[in-house]
Amino acid sequence: MSHALTNPVDVPPYQLQPLVERTIGDRKLFFIQIRCAQAFGSEIYIGCTNGELLRYALQANPHAVHSYTLLSRQNVTHERPVQEIVLLPGLSAALVLADHQVSIYKLPFLELMPPTVIKPIRNVVTIAVDEQHLRRPVRSDPSQPADAVEFCVIKRNTIALYSLRERLFFQKEIPLPNGGLLARRSGRSLCVADNQNTYNLIDLDSATMFPVLPINQAESDVALRPFITVISENEFLILSWTGASTLGVFITGDGDPVRGTLDWPSYPESVCLDYPYITTLLPNETIEIHNIETQGIVQVVSAPGTTTQAEVADRKRLVVCAGGFAVPSSQRSDKLRRTAVALVRQRAGDTPELETEVDVDVDREEI
Repeated sequence: MSHALTNPVDVPPYQLQPLVERTIGDRKLFFIQIRCAQAFGSEIYIGCTNGELLRYALQANPHAVHSYTLLSRQNVTHERPVQEIVLLPGLSAALVLADHQVSIYKLPFLELMPPTVIKPIRNVVTIAVDEQHLRRPVRSDPSQPADAVEFCVIKRNTIALYSLRERLFFQKEIPLPNGGLLARRSGRSLCVADNQNTYNLIDLDSATMFPVLPINQAESDVALRPFITVISENEFLILSWTGASTLGVFITGDGDPVRGTLDWPSYPESVCLDYPYITTLLPNETIEIHNIETQGIVQVVSAPGTTTQAEVADRKRLVVCAGGFAVPSSQRSDKLRRTAVALVRQRAGDTPELETEVDVDVDREEI
């Protein structure tokens, strides 16, 4: 079951809007599962379980429910899932993790960087790009040199640090005895969920590590997917199952607890941040939205229904896009009407003149 709303807002912060149809040419998306997705501006990039990388672009059709159109598709691997896509708009590049290998593509056309320029990184478990780089605004002047983007590559027993600009630069390696399943980086701090069911904090400058909290506090051998979210420059949110509920704990890069805690009745399937909201997908396919500042629930999006007997509208994952992207919507279009607006205002004592008028669309709900 989902939580009850606490202090709901008058206007919910989110609405659902379909972006991409469930067909790809002559193939159905429910035969090919979406593994990951990212978007920026008017482009959406989707990684699939069959190793395909899809590129969609927004079309100028405000009356269409699905306004994103497939422009290209390419194979990253042979029938192996695309695990993660990280967009780096400041460098016009994307990191793509598939089959334990990170490759770098040029945006927006997804051109693979030649191995003679940048070689792929192999034996990768997961990657952690510095969130502070991802949240920087994109350069307004393309002639100015781009800032380097720093990221960590988690391998089986090591953490490799890299810096990317026109070239890829290896910095150093840090031992990781218990390996890592998931990692998130903010500046010099790295939070890693290891293979021993524990969240750890690592200072990348001093290469020191200490454990923080178990992923599963219950007396069971059930393996739970870890969740780490960067809240700010020196703050993480980690989730831990107690056996009866899930706790969301806010900690600094030094391991100190801050704020209050969040609570869920079950263990979420997906978590993402859109400040000041934390959005979670629960196993019953409802979506809960908490306010970080108050820790209260402000909205619950109910589970979707079955669209047809052959197709179920299921939710698998939530994704946040740091750079933002365009969302076409026809919601409230029925509220629009045409009205005349005078361009010449008559003053007291003036001789009446013919006013020039122009028709514009206004939203009556906003006036």
